[in-house]
Amino acid sequence: MSTTPSTAHSQPASGESKGRSTFRGSLIEVLLIRVSLVPNLLHLRRSARSWLLFRIFLGIAGAALVIAPLGLSNGYIFSVAGLAMFASAILLPPAKPQTSVNEKAHELGAILVVNGGRFRPMDASSSVAVHFFVSAERVSVLDADLQPLLEIPGGEITSVRAVQTERGWLLRVSWANNAVEFSYRGIFAEHLTRVAESAIRSVMRHSLPVIPQTRAASA
Repeated sequence: MSTTPSTAHSQPASGESKGRSTFRGSLIEVLLIRVSLVPNLLHLRRSARSWLLFRIFLGIAGAALVIAPLGLSNGYIFSVAGLAMFASAILLPPAKPQTSVNEKAHELGAILVVNGGRFRPMDASSSVAVHFFVSAERVSVLDADLQPLLEIPGGEITSVRAVQTERGWLLRVSWANNAVEFSYRGIFAEHLTRVAESAIRSVMRHSLPVIPQTRAASA
């Protein structure tokens, strides 16, 4: 008589333990899948359209997890996970378009990309690091985010000079009625200035020497 109740009590305990083990295994699998998806998510964020579709899918899946398992005994766990997914879909920032230096150089038709030191735009309170995108017709000055700050027509450049100062080196570029300076600091300041000077000189249009004409002696 004593063996029957013990057997009856052991079966639910065994089933409950098995259920917990299955749930724990499923949770670990979900976590592993999420970790393995991180590189793919980083790749998705490079495309604005793909990233938007992913956010929509995440929101719908999260809402489904909140509503669907309400009748289950452990449904609150899925509801919390779904709520977190839904909130993530709302709070995730939109994809930031990223353009590589090579893509930007191709877009601008640049044949050279060199360090431009630091440049202070007229409407800015401080200088920013820039690069020169040198094409056959112009020199485009872009900041670290590849946003254009200045465009110098190559055919109008009248002088390019590397000048040493007490604080470092300056590259002075003049064209038409304009003149700008780019500053360089550090142990490689002179080298970077000389490289930039040479790159900009390559697009200058040097006037041909005038050959004096001699009058033919009259007979």
